[in-house]
Amino acid sequence: MIRSEADVSAGLVDLALLDARLFTVIDKAGPVPLRLHDPGYRGLAGIIVSQMVSRASADAIWRKLETIAGEITPHHILGLSEADNRAAGLSRAKAETLKRVAAAVDRGDVDLDAVCHLDAVAAIRALTAIKGVGRWTAEVYLLFCAGHPDIFPSGDVALQNAVGHALGLPVRPSAAELEQIAQMWSPWRGVSARLFWAYYARQMRRDGTPLA
Repeated sequence: MIRSEADVSAGLVDLALLDARLFTVIDKAGPVPLRLHDPGYRGLAGIIVSQMVSRASADAIWRKLETIAGEITPHHILGLSEADNRAAGLSRAKAETLKRVAAAVDRGDVDLDAVCHLDAVAAIRALTAIKGVGRWTAEVYLLFCAGHPDIFPSGDVALQNAVGHALGLPVRPSAAELEQIAQMWSPWRGVSARLFWAYYARQMRRDGTPLA
């Protein structure tokens, strides 16, 4: 598991040995943040809020949601009205997903702490069984809340852009192409994802990391 800055550093060393192209990427990326969050509803909710919007927009929505809800827990989110969700800036789809996850946690259908101890395939299956939670959301949760060492969200547009730019590819790789590229960075794909998000922030001057 990736639990500390030391784990990230160890992963970067191994990645450079696995793929010599990453020496230059590591140099250009600068510091690679750990960005580890506590597992549970709050962590997953933050990822849902960040779907398909900029980092700045996600942060603004999150601040409003915290103010309106009082606390980001299943109980508080289930108590929000449609007007509350609109005031927070949530789309209907995101508001519904937040409530479906809250209800699943409240009923005991999913244990977001226990999911972190499953293997990646089983964990993704458990999370995506909730309507509205897609593969990207599940993978990002496992990366930043479980500290899974070997997950790479190839559907992430920022990662696609960063890898394409860093490796000098003629066009931005598709999700399927990026998944193939990332295979050679196993068992440290979780660190490689952090590396390319850091590269994206420094070299392309945009923060594409799903969680602040």
